Amino acid sequence: MINYNPKEWFTFIFQIHKADTFRKLLPLMLAVSVYAGLVAYLELEYWQLSESSHVKNLSLMHSMLGFVISLLLVFRTNTAYDRWWEGRKQWGALTNNSRNFAIKLKAFLAADDRKFFNNMIPNYAFALKSHLRENEDYHEIDPVLDLHKEKHLPNQIAHAMYDKLFKLHQEQKLSAEQLLILNSEAMSFTDICGACERIKNTPIPFSYSVFIKKFIFFFVMTLPFGWVFSLGYYIIPVVVFILYAFASLELIAEEIENPFGTDANDLPLDAICINIKKHVSEILE
Repeated sequence: MINYNPKEWFTFIFQIHKADTFRKLLPLMLAVSVYAGLVAYLELEYWQLSESSHVKNLSLMHSMLGFVISLLLVFRTNTAYDRWWEGRKQWGALTNNSRNFAIKLKAFLAADDRKFFNNMIPNYAFALKSHLRENEDYHEIDPVLDLHKEKHLPNQIAHAMYDKLFKLHQEQKLSAEQLLILNSEAMSFTDICGACERIKNTPIPFSYSVFIKKFIFFFVMTLPFGWVFSLGYYIIPVVVFILYAFASLELIAEEIENPFGTDANDLPLDAICINIKKHVSEILE
């Protein structure tokens, strides 16, 4: 995730960052500019269509459809941002629950019994991050358990923590009341994992996403036919700018609808995991 100062307007306007949609759309914008120039040349120079031609009336279609496509893109970006923000809330909850769990464990357990949880609570965060990214490189997880990497790793760690709590209860190091107090934080790990999996595994419906892309494409590709009579060859930068505006919104929505990846605008899961490990260690040591 990119950290930035939202007050630096001139930096945003004149600097092209690697995450900027301008870089991704540049080949398409160049192709569309050539296409718009060709249409303008054919209508104005080759066919020499007059302003009384019915082709000019195509601009009426764009006036009506412009409002529709704006509503679709607003809904698309809002839906994608809701998924991004929901993912951030779930990882914020994981951070808070990890701290609360560690604080309660420190109050209830002796130092030797806390060592297991000092390793396993951060391990759960790193395992969940790797699980959501479908990354099988688990080098960040301490090898304190004989974990099966081909199985659901966050579930294994959550089970190990629950199993440890019940063993401490059987050894009379935790009372039934203390076990009940710890239960809500212990359960929250799996609840958060399930919520993150729901976001990751339920993308925007395929038909909806395809329809928006096709709508933007045909809307932009038909713009030069009607508007060339009003704008002449200035239709080239106008069409390119409209393409940049509409396609950028769709690209941004695509990137943030799965907030657990490694794109520039995805959530800073690495930093969150490191903070969880740091804060839990400070509490339980």
